[in-house]
Amino acid sequence: MSKLKHTSAAWLVISLSFLVAAAWPAARSEESAMHTPKDTTKPVACERSVFRVVIDVGHTVEIPGAVSARGAPEYSFNLKLADAIKQTLVDAGFDKTVLLITAAAPWPGLVERATRANAMHANLFIAIHHDSVPDKLLETWHYEGQENHFSDRFTGYAIFISNDNAARAGSLAFGHVLGKNLQTAGLHYTPHYTLPLMGRHRHELLDADAGVYRYDQLLVLRHTLMPAVLLEAGSIVNRQEELELATSERRMLTAKAVAAAVADFCDMRAQPSGDRQIKRSPSTQPAAPGRANSTAVAH
Repeated sequence: MSKLKHTSAAWLVISLSFLVAAAWPAARSEESAMHTPKDTTKPVACERSVFRVVIDVGHTVEIPGAVSARGAPEYSFNLKLADAIKQTLVDAGFDKTVLLITAAAPWPGLVERATRANAMHANLFIAIHHDSVPDKLLETWHYEGQENHFSDRFTGYAIFISNDNAARAGSLAFGHVLGKNLQTAGLHYTPHYTLPLMGRHRHELLDADAGVYRYDQLLVLRHTLMPAVLLEAGSIVNRQEELELATSERRMLTAKAVAAAVADFCDMRAQPSGDRQIKRSPSTQPAAPGRANSTAVAH
């Protein structure tokens, strides 16, 4: 009987040892969790009040750019949209936003735009334009007794950057977020700049996801020292899209998308990795032939 008691006691000790051993890692883990400091790092906030955006109104009163399908000058579209974008940015807290208007003709006027933006130490440059097509693609029609020209083949926005811009990586990054915000607003980019029929106006599609094209020779993009893009907001020679672009609803839709993109970009730049270049989307089209040594004066 005494031997049986000793045996039972021995098994009890062994069992308790196993239970303690099993519980020890869990207890250590719980204790470790209690003493491990939590990651309290917060994202760095974008300082909207000091982030300066220059909104460049494409063309001038005297040299107004393209002519719409109903005979309206491109400059009038550019000015109204640029003003809506500027006001939307100010309302969103980007109160140092500047509307850039010049009267000088190219070449001096284009250099002046870049020089003024650089002197302001701007954080971002956005040139506002509206699209057309090469003359050979235009057709003739009559509107209100006047002969006008149109092309209903293409619709949509296009975004251009220059690889010669001093902040090329930032330009491409902003172009991407701008395109994605425009798409979120229900807009799409035009693919016609990749087509052979565009001839010397053909451009390499750098970001097929967002609609960002390469146009190295644009003076307002290559001579600015900050991230810079040119936005073609839509085609004013397309008769249906021209009507839409002329409405305050379409202008506000675009303006809000641009403001959202600026806010996204400002947040990106505020982070330690904010200068990281985004990966290019693969382009299925070659660069436009014969463009490397020319300098564009159209914008």
